[in-house]
Order: sequence, then structure tokens, then C-alpha cells
Amino acid sequence: MLLNGKTCIIAGSAAPQGIGRATARLFAEHGAQLVLADRSSSEQLANDFIKDVKADGGITPSIIAVACDITKPDQCAHLVACAEAEFGTFDVLVNSAGVVETRSLLDTEAADLDLMIDVNLKGAFNLCQAALRHFAPRNSGVIVNLASLAAQRGGGLVGGAHYASAKGGVISLTRSIAREFGPLGIRANVICPAMAQTGMLNGISDDELNAIRGSIPLRRLAMPREVAGACLFLASELSSFVTGATLDVNGGLHIH
Repeated sequence: MLLNGKTCIIAGSAAPQGIGRATARLFAEHGAQLVLADRSSSEQLANDFIKDVKADGGITPSIIAVACDITKPDQCAHLVACAEAEFGTFDVLVNSAGVVETRSLLDTEAADLDLMIDVNLKGAFNLCQAALRHFAPRNSGVIVNLASLAAQRGGGLVGGAHYASAKGGVISLTRSIAREFGPLGIRANVICPAMAQTGMLNGISDDELNAIRGSIPLRRLAMPREVAGACLFLASELSSFVTGATLDVNGGLHIH
């Protein structure tokens, strides 16, 4: 088991079909102790997660769920404090929390931009800062941030310019962390998924989805668990000499 005995905070884990939930499931299979974080996290989330694991015949993980609005630095600090109180320490942060909106740049209002920046970029900054305050004195820790293909190609499929800009900031943030905190043994990497079969596809027509599938060399969309597999690689010792990297999980849609 690749994460045996490791405590992992996974932000953005409430959506049943989301990448965060899939990552939590895969990490549990590899022995991780879990802290599920989301704005809507509750004891019920943890109970439901355990029920699903048992239904699939898996080993019940040690788990807590913590409500956290990542746009609030104090709540991110509280999240880390909860992990420390429950498990004594924590080792990995996976940030899959985010919001998406498809909108023309000229139709984007200030409030639309603020939402994308507040959640997707400031939220990532707040989470990473809280984690690094825990990691730095211990000279260890791993951060995995989720950005987007939109950040690399300039929007396009899902997400407007405001979304792509915020996610582009996440790539730069992750690289900055890798450079600054690498001497302390702390690693930080970012994943850029393309289209995955999550709630972010809601509102896209079948014709649009078929056109997107046709443009992907693998001719299909990603399953959330496939993105989770990339998270597992970056969180584990399999990637012990990988930091500052941007890992594409896009089926060949953007080859560069």
C-alpha cells in the first residue's frame, strides 16, 4: 500500500462523482488516513464514505470530515489543526476544490472574476499556506494541486478566461512552492486534467460531448479515478524526486 500510515487532507471531496471523492477512495485503498474537507463536509459525509467503502468490500479507513470554506484562511488553518488533533500530524494535501464557469470574456462581470479568483486561486493559496506552516518545521510534506487543461490552452472546452486565469495561477503557485520549499524536503506538483466525467459537465449537450470525445486521441473522457491515480502517484514515494511538475491527464488532447 503506497500511503500506509500517511494522513491525507483532500479538499473538495463532497461531490459523490467528483475527483476529490475518487481520490479519497483510492487513497483509502492504499492505507491512508483521511481528512475529507469541503464547504458541506459533516459527520454524515464521513459515514457515507465509510458505508460506500464497506459496500465495495474495502477496508474501513480512519477518517474525519471537516467543513472548510477555502476562501477563508482561518478555516484552512482550522482544517490543519483538526488533522493534527485527530492523527497527530498530516503528510499530504490534495486540493481538488474548485468552481467552474463558462462565459465569454466580454460577458464576464467583476463578481464572476472575483468568484473564480477567490475559490480557485486564493483558496489554493490559503490551503497551501496552512499546510506549509505544518510541513516546514517537519522538513517533509507533499502538496498536489488540481489545475486544468484550460490553464494551458487558454480556456476553450469548459471554463472561460476568468476560470483559465485562476487555474493558471494555481500552476504558478505550485511551482513557486516547489522552488521555495524544496530545500526543506517538501514537494509540490500540479495536475492538469482535461474533461472528466464529473458534475462539471452538467449543462453540456450530448452533441457537444460527442464532439469533444472525437477531438481526444483516446476518444473518451477521463474517469475521476484516472485523475485520482495521478494524485496517488504524486502523493506517494513513487514520485519522490518529482517536484514543480505539471502532470497532464488529458487523453492526448493537449500534447506539448
